[in-house]
Amino acid sequence: MGGRCWRECAPPLSLMQYLSWSLHLDFWRSGEDCLCLCCVPLRCGRSRGKADKRKWSCASTSFSGLVPAPTPLSRARSCMVRPFLRGLLLLLPLPVSVPHRLFSLESVQPPKRARSSLMAPPRIGTHNGTFHCDEDAEIVRTRDPEKLASCDIVVDVGGEYDPQRHRYDHHQRSFTETMSSLSPGKPWQTKLSSAGLIYLHFGHKLLAQLLGTSEEDSMVGTLYDKMYENFVEEVDAVDNGISQWEEGEPRYAVTTTLSARVARLNPTWNQPNQDTEAGFKHAMDLVREEFLQRLHFYQYSWLPARALVEEALAQRFQVDPSGKIIELAKGGCPWKEHLYHLESGLSPPVTITFVIYTDQAGQWRVQCVPKELHSFQSRLPLPELWRGLRDEALDQVSGIPGCIFVHASGFIGGHHTREGALSMARATLAQHPACKPPTSPLIQ
Repeated sequence: MGGRCWRECAPPLSLMQYLSWSLHLDFWRSGEDCLCLCCVPLRCGRSRGKADKRKWSCASTSFSGLVPAPTPLSRARSCMVRPFLRGLLLLLPLPVSVPHRLFSLESVQPPKRARSSLMAPPRIGTHNGTFHCDEDAEIVRTRDPEKLASCDIVVDVGGEYDPQRHRYDHHQRSFTETMSSLSPGKPWQTKLSSAGLIYLHFGHKLLAQLLGTSEEDSMVGTLYDKMYENFVEEVDAVDNGISQWEEGEPRYAVTTTLSARVARLNPTWNQPNQDTEAGFKHAMDLVREEFLQRLHFYQYSWLPARALVEEALAQRFQVDPSGKIIELAKGGCPWKEHLYHLESGLSPPVTITFVIYTDQAGQWRVQCVPKELHSFQSRLPLPELWRGLRDEALDQVSGIPGCIFVHASGFIGGHHTREGALSMARATLAQHPACKPPTSPLIQ
């Protein structure tokens, strides 16, 4: 999957179909329920295929239909990450025993359903709105606690980590787990995201299935470590806002750059056919597609956003007398680079500290301005006591009713109203009244 487009490198059966049928046969031979994903209709009514006509009908399985079948993805990064995580989530509802190399966990059976619902496929819940690289295969996209409670598996939302109940969130204030802490003997100290949690619990099983061997095979353990260090850890770090470099030493490897993906299209040293022509054509398509996608983004998203930022800076004193908070007319626009370029020309000089805007759901966000363009460090993060809290707990600590959340790193928070988001920014400024003017934020 190293960066190749799905439609170019897929075998006659896609990865999902391969997993489905191989698992199907394994379970059929053992007489257990099947995890086939290609034979049970989704709730939207689309068929999974015609496998139900075969002699091992899966119409009654309680574990089918977990994730949608893959489709060709247009973006190279998504081509690499999304099918991999979809494969991880594929294995979630199985009765699982975590290998001895991980922390002790007894076999986990999903809660039994009423007889009338045995035909329904398990549901995976994750947050709605903007999606990230550490989630995929969502069926129920919501933040509603009641809807999440009805899901068999909840990933990246809900404020709870409980593997026995298949709850895999990492945003809560209390969560500090790493691969090292949950799997003693592993060296990695990067805080886990939901991608890392799924890989921790189900990576051995997935790799064994893909490799056509048992989990006890030493090759599985070796490749499990290699895939985490050179694929999953990067996702964990970026999602948790962890900078790659500290005191001249990299904290984790970044292996998903365009150059790296192109390089992986060359024949490997031990391939019988060393002809580079096919790989070269794939590389041209990959680079062309990414170039055009980037140009499209800059033309239709990045460039129009400049006018919004200019307007927000002109109106900053109407938002707050300090002039340190700006309000974007439309949320979600790429504002950071424009802000850094335009900020230097402000008179009087002022350091913009917070940006408020509405999200896709119409709720309000307060986001901290980073110290530098690609930095995970904020000029002024939201208060430490607020971080990782949600709803009523956050209301009580902040003294601002109607709060929704503050990220564990403090770089962003949410509120139901504009005035509430503004109050969160003002309260933070009040705790740190002196802010130094910006120096060179465009260091890259």
